[in-house]
Order: sequence, then C-alpha cells, then structure tokens
Amino acid sequence: MKPRKVLVTGAAGFIGYHVSKTLLKSGYEVVGLDNLSDYYDVELKKARLSHILDQDHFRFLKQDVSEAAKMDRLFRDEEFDAVVHLAAQAGVRHSLDHPFVYVDSNLKGFTAILEGCRHTEVDHLVFASSSSVYGANTRQPFSEKHLVDHPVSLYGATKKANEVMAHSYAKLFGVPVTGLRFFTVYGPWGRPDMALFRFAEGILQGRPIDVYNHGDMWRDFTYVDDVVEGIVRVLEKPAKPARAWSSEDPDPARSSAPFRVYNVGCGQPVRLTDFIDAIEDVLGMESQRNLLPMQPGDVKSTFADTSGLEEAVGYRPQVSVEEGVRETLNWYLQFYHQDSSHAKVLVNAASQG
Repeated sequence: MKPRKVLVTGAAGFIGYHVSKTLLKSGYEVVGLDNLSDYYDVELKKARLSHILDQDHFRFLKQDVSEAAKMDRLFRDEEFDAVVHLAAQAGVRHSLDHPFVYVDSNLKGFTAILEGCRHTEVDHLVFASSSSVYGANTRQPFSEKHLVDHPVSLYGATKKANEVMAHSYAKLFGVPVTGLRFFTVYGPWGRPDMALFRFAEGILQGRPIDVYNHGDMWRDFTYVDDVVEGIVRVLEKPAKPARAWSSEDPDPARSSAPFRVYNVGCGQPVRLTDFIDAIEDVLGMESQRNLLPMQPGDVKSTFADTSGLEEAVGYRPQVSVEEGVRETLNWYLQFYHQDSSHAKVLVNAASQG
C-alpha cells in the first residue's frame, strides 16, 4: 500500500526534525519544507537535515510558507494526505523588536497553509500553537477550556490568531484542524537560544547566568519525545465536530466544526532554580546566578492540564526532567564540546546505563 504523504513545515527546526524522523520510521512519506532562516545557526538546521535527507520516502524543499503562490503550487502538485505545520517565527523576546517577521511567518504563512488544505481537501491539518496564548491568565493548570483573550507578547497573539483562523476554515470549508499548545519543549537538537543551552554554556565557561524574576519562575518543561508522541497520535485522529457543543455556552477547545485544541505538556511544573540544579548535577559544576527582574512579555508560571489529550489519544508524558536534562546535555556536549571531559563522562555513563 502506498504510504500516506505528509507535509511537515519547519522540517529543519527542532520539533520538525524529530517529527519527520518519527513519521519516516512509522512508514509515512514525508515532504519536509523549511526556509532555513538565520534566526539562529543555519548549520544546526543543516546538521539536523543530514540525518534524514538520505532516507527513503523523504524529500526536502527550501521554501518559505509565506510565499502564497509557491505554496499553492506545492499543495496542488503533491496532493498531501495530511499536514503538520510547525514552521513559525518563534521567541517571545524576539517579537518585541521584530514584529513584522512574525506577521509574515505566523500570519501570512499560516494563511497559505490553510488555503492549501482547503483547496486540496487535506484530511487533517495539525499545527503548532503555544502555551503563550494563555498570556495574562493565572488560573492554573491551564485548560483548553479557559479563555485566552489577553496575550502578553506579539508571539502569543499570533498563535492565538492561528487558532481562530483555523476555526474559521474548519467552519467555512470543513477543513479538519487541530491546534497543539506546546509547553516549553526541550531536548536534543534544540535551538541554541533555549534556556537549558544558555545555562549550560554559561556554567561551562564560568560566566554568570541570567536568572529572571530572581528564579521565582515555574515552567512545564516537556521533553521533545513526549511532544512528538502527542503529535503523531493526534495526526491520525482528525478533528470532528463536537456533538454536544453549544453556541450559548461555547467550549473554546472544540466546536460544531471539525476543530480541536489540545495542550501538550508534561503536567508537572518545575521551578526554574530546580531546573538549573538539574543542569549543575549533570555537569558536576555550580553556576553563578545573576538574579534579575521579570522580562517584558514573560509570565511567572506555566502548567498544562493535559487531560484532554490523554482522553483523546492516550497521551501520557514519560520522560522526567532529570532524565530529559541528562539526555539533552549528552547531545549538547557531543555536538558542541565533543572533546571535553564532560562529554566523555556523559557518553561513558550513557553506554553503561
């Protein structure tokens, strides 16, 4: 039987690479698309791709999702069965100074994806949303049933916009669409601007690390393998209209249209200082902490209620923060500090474990 063909946008990105690799192992045909932007080191993106470029049933296209005409041709030529849309301009702080980049990638680009799915009758669109949509909400754990009308960053606002745009296409054109709100995803092959890598690099170099809100921050750190498991499970369960949905008492997480939103988190928030402690334990070094106030656009705490995803597809995160930090630093030291004594110690420990 011919394998199902899936478009993965952002395929050279952190989550996109892991999703593409998993789908290929599961027998899918994958067309990976990425514009290879220089938001961070392009060589890291190329290194990710080098691990899947020669695999059967994988093709890579260097293309920007915001180029509407090219995306239209791509959808019509390829006739995808499903789409996993992960391409986006990420980063809360970057959006403070570069707003138009977010408009192009996260709004124009998403419109091109929606149009492609609409006109070629794609079976299911799964797209990346973010815990950033919860914004000023402090009621926790964050539930998909909560209203998310008060984002505190442009990045969060674009992700909220993606969700309501997706609903309109589900309602008007019957496009089955599922949005996944990711919570602080980390793991091997992660972006260099992620906190774990910035902390590790500072510790290794003996530099003070910046710790915001004086360390009184909590994050629902979610290991990338758990996130990918959620994505792949959701992909094969297209959103359907909710039978009991009421327009008089609307549930924001579902609809009378084929639309659904889920949290994808670990469900166990970790204090930032404890996360740093875990990094220190793996490296065998103590950090120098530069305690700073809260940054604009940031929030004190995130905490995912993942019961919706568990009920829908049996999602249950498996990787603890301690295990995830060790696995991530093992990759990090091998990739960036291959000859260091820390890398050799970790590799030896991994081989014995």
